[in-house]
Amino acid sequence: MKSVIIYSGGLDSTVLLYHLHAAGTEIAALSVNYGQRHAREIDCARKNCAALGIEHREADLRTLAPLLGDNSLTDPNTAVPKGHYTEATMKATVVPNRNMIMLSVAAGWAISQKADNVAYAAHSGDHAIYPDCRREFADALDAAIQLADWHAVKLYRPFVDWTKADIAKRGSELGIPFADTWSCYEGGEKHCGRCGTCIERREAFYLAEVDDPTPYEADAPSVEELVAQFWRLS
Repeated sequence: MKSVIIYSGGLDSTVLLYHLHAAGTEIAALSVNYGQRHAREIDCARKNCAALGIEHREADLRTLAPLLGDNSLTDPNTAVPKGHYTEATMKATVVPNRNMIMLSVAAGWAISQKADNVAYAAHSGDHAIYPDCRREFADALDAAIQLADWHAVKLYRPFVDWTKADIAKRGSELGIPFADTWSCYEGGEKHCGRCGTCIERREAFYLAEVDDPTPYEADAPSVEELVAQFWRLS
């Protein structure tokens, strides 16, 4: 099987990269720079692909950033909200149609490579605030991609029924260098430990009972505090 993987350099997609590699899949990895403030995640993607000897390409779509509104990922004037993904403020992190943009580019490359599928690390914890993370969206896009060329390419989501803790546990089994992954939307020198994706990352390690090697900012709350807050919000 040959897969073109959407590879951000984050926790989920890095586990997917190693998961497919361990299964003997032929892999080509695509990272997309769409003007995100945390583009340093792509540095992690380069490093992990080099370690595994996997072909890695980067699509430079930074000119799209001004077209994507005042979300906190592509607009430097919009602050990254802090807190759990269950909070309404997290809507500021929505980049309009981001998954379709990235998957469309990956599908074009996959078709040209006669690959079997485009793989991405969608999982059961992907959130209602992200419309393009819904199963209905992915199913519709899968059907469209298969109709895009005479060579049918499918959308592959092996983690779709997994939790993020399940993904962290699988990463531990595979011996993934978790320190060489990036999640924080702030894109600073260290993970802030307070934004939605940092909190989700920390809780995943905690619930999976996997050591978290990530350096966080000194003022970040403890993971125990974050988990307790999550249950209060639920």
